Amino acid sequence: MKVAVYGKQFQQEVAPFVHELFLELEKAQMEVLVYEPFYNFLSQQIRLNLFLGTYNSYEELKKNIDLFISIGGDGTILDATTLIRDTGIPIIGVNTGRLGFLADIAKEQIPKTIKQLINKRFSIDQRTLIKLETEQPLFDGLNFALNEVTISRKDTTSMITITTYINDQYLNSYWADGLIIATPTGSTGYSLSCGGPIVMPGSENFIITPIAPHNLNVRPLVISDKYEIKVKVEGRAKQFLVALDSRIQTMDAGLELTIKKESFKINMIETETQDFSSTLRNKLLWGLDRRN
Repeated sequence: MKVAVYGKQFQQEVAPFVHELFLELEKAQMEVLVYEPFYNFLSQQIRLNLFLGTYNSYEELKKNIDLFISIGGDGTILDATTLIRDTGIPIIGVNTGRLGFLADIAKEQIPKTIKQLINKRFSIDQRTLIKLETEQPLFDGLNFALNEVTISRKDTTSMITITTYINDQYLNSYWADGLIIATPTGSTGYSLSCGGPIVMPGSENFIITPIAPHNLNVRPLVISDKYEIKVKVEGRAKQFLVALDSRIQTMDAGLELTIKKESFKINMIETETQDFSSTLRNKLLWGLDRRN
């Protein structure tokens, strides 16, 4: 099995768990490629006995990679999707961060998880991506997101007006700090913090969630992901911000943005002991109230 590993710099207390991961991969006789900037950091933190190759790009990943392991938090997985893109390589996240809805494998579970992967005791959960299109070139062609597209104000305390259409039918002019259009995967992220609902993966929906709307009767809306959303941003400022997950870019006011489902999906690995429902219970502490 050929495995690609991706990660970022981590704190020293995480090093023993990362070292254990590579020992387990060596024990399983896997061929391992490590993202080169991460490899350079690793070589200064832990002693690596097995031979490790490196990679830097999407083009290198397309060559017969069977599995992608992300070491970090949810943000690390979101960054990793820009490397995986449409390759279909299944990805699993080892959580060395905090909450971790995507990177849901605890670092203490590394040996058990590697054994499950070797024995193919896992399933694939296909996650929808969301795509952003506009006349202005953006994000170096990586105009997709796993969690959400976020439109927000820039350099001003004044609210912006986001005129929104669904399938060319007028929906609303949101007078707010911004607007989030989230996938089911992103429903546990920024959208949830702004009062949006949790939506199960595979539900084939988008969630439109306003950020601090002026009118309190404006609520989040769940729509089909087959719909096409068009928005136009206006306000006192001449520019506004658009974010695809953790990547952000400045855009000119008055431009029309088209938001719709991407043509490919990301394959997330679910092990026998970890699925979306159990992640919700663990991360949101459901069921701890003894009265239930």
